[in-house]
Amino acid sequence: MTSIASHKKAKALKPGSRRPAKELCSECGLCDTYYVHYVKEACAFLNQQVAELEEEAHGRSRNLDSEDDWYFGVHQDMMAARKKQPIEGAQWTGIVSTIACEMLDRGLVEGVVCVQNTKEDRFQPMPVIATTPEEVLAAKVNKPTLSPNLSVLEQIEKSGMKRLLVIGVGCQIQALRTVEKQLGLEKLYVLGTPCVDNVNRAGLQKFLETTSKSPDTVVHYEFMQDFRVHFKHEDGSIEQVPFFGLKTNLLKDVFAPSCMSCFDYVNSLGDLIVGYMGAPFGWQWIVVRNNTGQEMLDLVMDKLDTQPVFSQGDRKQAVQQSIPAYDKGVTLPMWAAKLMGVVIEKIGPKGLEYARFSIDSHFTRNYLYVKRNYPEKLNDHVPKYAKKIVGQYKLPKS
Repeated sequence: MTSIASHKKAKALKPGSRRPAKELCSECGLCDTYYVHYVKEACAFLNQQVAELEEEAHGRSRNLDSEDDWYFGVHQDMMAARKKQPIEGAQWTGIVSTIACEMLDRGLVEGVVCVQNTKEDRFQPMPVIATTPEEVLAAKVNKPTLSPNLSVLEQIEKSGMKRLLVIGVGCQIQALRTVEKQLGLEKLYVLGTPCVDNVNRAGLQKFLETTSKSPDTVVHYEFMQDFRVHFKHEDGSIEQVPFFGLKTNLLKDVFAPSCMSCFDYVNSLGDLIVGYMGAPFGWQWIVVRNNTGQEMLDLVMDKLDTQPVFSQGDRKQAVQQSIPAYDKGVTLPMWAAKLMGVVIEKIGPKGLEYARFSIDSHFTRNYLYVKRNYPEKLNDHVPKYAKKIVGQYKLPKS
């Protein structure tokens, strides 16, 4: 096992620079450990290195001549899936939780890094190393707030665990991949989820109070393929709010600066990715990036209904129209928002084309954010694939 002393030999940080990324810190948790010594290399907001880490994790980086590659990252398979018997209380059908439980039950891993919530607050993240299926299931349902998942890395090393599953989002996984060799593991499995527009806890409260009719009873929510935000409440009811009816003029400063500067929506460095945006409504989107990811998926294939991915519609006009709406914080009257949502749901992009719509919309917005707020970082921070995506659209000059 790698000793703690070896990390102290790494290049030391200057005093007072515990958060070198400053306001761009995504609170991934690395800086809460002695792995902080690697932060200047590991942090996605200080050292963008997706292509290099893809080569290490998957055996190649993405092919920029392939649209599927430069949108969705290195992959060897994609599909839509849902559990035949969903886990009660899961955000969707419980595919992520099921994979984690299977890996523990079969002895493939000794622990699972996942996120439970505190007893006081269902939305306050509490990273743990789960060692039983019960502890994994206690982490079901997404926490849409910045979460210090990597704060448990010291516990992993001290525990002597040799086989580990980590569940996380893009910025966390980039940092993890950078320090992976320092963990003393025999095998690391990475189960990723796509991620966009997280908030701190105060920001989440503002979003809920601004958007939902009953913010105190929201259990979870998601921006869905039908162009509506779906809020699930304690009584099981679902509240739907059209994207175009969001009070964007009040929410412009809610999302974390790190999320406004992120270009890894699809979690490029996970072995297996489970999300929803490339799948039909009610299904989940699964991306197998390498053989380790296929090994993980194989554990639960007999528990899933699956179907091929598909692509329908044309996103580009909708994306181009969304750029000034994002930029100026345009909010439509609710009647108009509902009408637009119905029209776009019927004739708009679906499947992988919806995923591209979402990526394009966020990448153009984030490119403008970085250009305006961190112009000195623009060239090095925005990956080549993101520049290729943004280059398809006409952006405001200032």
